[in-house]
Amino acid sequence: MKRPVNQPRTRAIAAARNTTPTAFIWMGLIVAALILTACGQRQEQITFDGQAFRANLKRVDGSRDTFTIEVSPASASVEGAREAGRYESTVYCIDQYGTSDVAWVLGPDDPDEELQIENDRLILQGTCAP
Repeated sequence: MKRPVNQPRTRAIAAARNTTPTAFIWMGLIVAALILTACGQRQEQITFDGQAFRANLKRVDGSRDTFTIEVSPASASVEGAREAGRYESTVYCIDQYGTSDVAWVLGPDDPDEELQIENDRLILQGTCAP
């Protein structure tokens, strides 16, 4: 003898089976859209003297505290390049030692005639002072 089929329950299961894949597709599309939106957002670039600079910090002889910074394009603004280099050194020393103190060999506060500019790059040298 067959058991009677519960008609309302069967319809609910059928409805759930039909809508579940659609719901997952919509959820997936929404998540993908959110991810793409987040990837498309750019972080605001810090400017100095109204200009954006590229600052590249390199450790000297593998030493963690001594570094050289190359900031370009120096021709956009020497004052801005100085400050971009100072900013890069501050971030680096805080990350490495927890302090922003820098002992400069060639620093951003040196007079213009003592600055080292090569190939449109301002070169600064310093040591984090822990």
